[in-house]
Amino acid sequence: MLPVLFLHSPFFLLTVFSEEAPPSPPPVVYFRYTDDTLRSMIKNLREQTEMLREKAIDPYATSPEISPPVTPILRKEDYIRMKEEERIAKEEVDKKKAEEAAKKAEEKKRKDEEKREKAEIKEMEERLAADARRKMKKIFPDLIYICMDFATSPIENKMDTIVGNTIDGLDRRYITWLAVVAVAFNYNIWFCTARMVFPYHNEVVNPYWITCDILSDLVNVIDIIIWQPRIQFVKGGDIIKDRAVCKEHYRKSHRFMTDMISIIPFDLLCLYSGFSSIYRLNRFIRVDNFFEFSDRLESIMAKAYIWRVIRTTGYLLYVLHINACAFYVASMYQGIATTIWVYDGKGNAYLRCYYFAVRSLINIGGLPEPTTVFEITFQLLNFFIGVFVFSSLIGQMRDVIGAATAGETYFRASMDGCVDYMNTYSIPREVQNRIRTWFNYTWAAQGMLDESELLDKLPLVMRTAIAVDINLSTFQKIALFQGCDQQMLVDMLLRLKSIVYLPGDFVVKKGDIGKEMYIIKSGAVQVVGGPDNSIVFVTLKAGSVFGEISLLQSAKDGGNRRTANVKAHGFANLFVLEKKDLFDILIHYPESQKVLARKGKKLTKAKGPTTAKTNEEKPKGTTLFGPKPPTPKLLRLFENMKVKCL
Repeated sequence: MLPVLFLHSPFFLLTVFSEEAPPSPPPVVYFRYTDDTLRSMIKNLREQTEMLREKAIDPYATSPEISPPVTPILRKEDYIRMKEEERIAKEEVDKKKAEEAAKKAEEKKRKDEEKREKAEIKEMEERLAADARRKMKKIFPDLIYICMDFATSPIENKMDTIVGNTIDGLDRRYITWLAVVAVAFNYNIWFCTARMVFPYHNEVVNPYWITCDILSDLVNVIDIIIWQPRIQFVKGGDIIKDRAVCKEHYRKSHRFMTDMISIIPFDLLCLYSGFSSIYRLNRFIRVDNFFEFSDRLESIMAKAYIWRVIRTTGYLLYVLHINACAFYVASMYQGIATTIWVYDGKGNAYLRCYYFAVRSLINIGGLPEPTTVFEITFQLLNFFIGVFVFSSLIGQMRDVIGAATAGETYFRASMDGCVDYMNTYSIPREVQNRIRTWFNYTWAAQGMLDESELLDKLPLVMRTAIAVDINLSTFQKIALFQGCDQQMLVDMLLRLKSIVYLPGDFVVKKGDIGKEMYIIKSGAVQVVGGPDNSIVFVTLKAGSVFGEISLLQSAKDGGNRRTANVKAHGFANLFVLEKKDLFDILIHYPESQKVLARKGKKLTKAKGPTTAKTNEEKPKGTTLFGPKPPTPKLLRLFENMKVKCL
């Protein structure tokens, strides 16, 4: 009972309700940034609310916000005066700035002028110094040239009567002289290297060497003084033939400098150090003369590949020559006959060393094995050089031979292709043999299958010159073309086509449509007729023309029909001019067209009708039952009796 009363007592209730409530759980934060932002906004709102509450309670309290500055109130006159003073002050400041900028610009301009004057003075001084140096450099060569011209003037005047003031670079006389210069150059590069290495200098042979050296130097001097200043050159598309200009052009060229260096007489040093060929190495500089001779010779040779083969062989022999000299030097370095690999000192030194070079560079084998490091290194270099040098020379030789036989290769390929075509379609053997004969004769006669392939590569001027030289005189003799424009004849020459006919081939047949005229270039043709064309009326040879009337005759009444058979007597090469080409040309020459038309009519009348015409004209229309048969004899008898009775 007591516990129950205690629970319902006021003391117990006070005790229970006087205890503190349990703490609330911590807030759940999902986004930290959002939570911080909201808390900051709530804080600011609370501060603003507190400030407004205090201001509402105390209206004289000051706001913590910064108040704007108080603008003084001026009268209109004071305000205008203040603005004027500000304007004046600003103008003074701007004026000072402008004056300072003008002073700076003037100072900069003055400094620039001083720099420019100094630069001009310096440039003028440098130019004067350069002119002075140029004049000083020019004075000495000019003096040398004057002395040379004065000393050589008699010889030059004599040469003027022989070769003229100037000479073309492709002149045969100049190429002949270049051959002499090339011989002198080869003497230097072959014998000087051999004399430097092998023991070929002694009291017996030295006078002969000196004589040959003087002759080769004399050739070079004559070439430099007499020949080279006369060579014509091209400037701006014009061929310069003035002697003074050609001489000046040569003396200003790089070649003149190398030529002058090549004839410096270093041989005079032999007077102090003994006779040696090493002082003649500057003669090797004139290698350009050898290449010029090679190019000029190729341009005039009919078969240039022969010279190319000789030149390539010379390169090969000279490489072997240099290797032989190097082997002798190596033998001298190792000691003659010290090992089995070096030169043993027996026999002719040059031939033995050259034999070694041939077997070494061409990799023939059978040589003694090198023993020392020097010998092994030398032999390895020989093998490497031999592989590269001789492979390049063999490739060059292959190119030379290939270029020389390119035309024949094309001919063989064309002939083989044609033969394969004929075999594919089972062409009769007789026709195949004639085609083979045509191929062989055409190639043997003119060295090509189609002349137009070669002529098309030439410019029009060159083709015209060739055509005029070959056929113009023949065209001028043709009665049909006499009195026509010469330029028209030249245009006709350019339209000619070359055709080769085999023996027995018919050029034209009687009754064929005439569309071409023919000019016999070589061989002969026969005008034949009679049974089996066994009768020869006339034989036309080289330079003759036939078929020209057919070019102007029309097809009316068979006027352009061939009136005779013409066949080739042996191999015949003919030029053909087609009617279409002639008409294309006559469009541009109306006067010549009238002349040809008039002459064509006269020649046609002179030769008579081209075809026999029957006296009876064919009946018009179509005959259904053929001609009417003759009247029987019996009926004619009765008819005659009837007439007599009447």
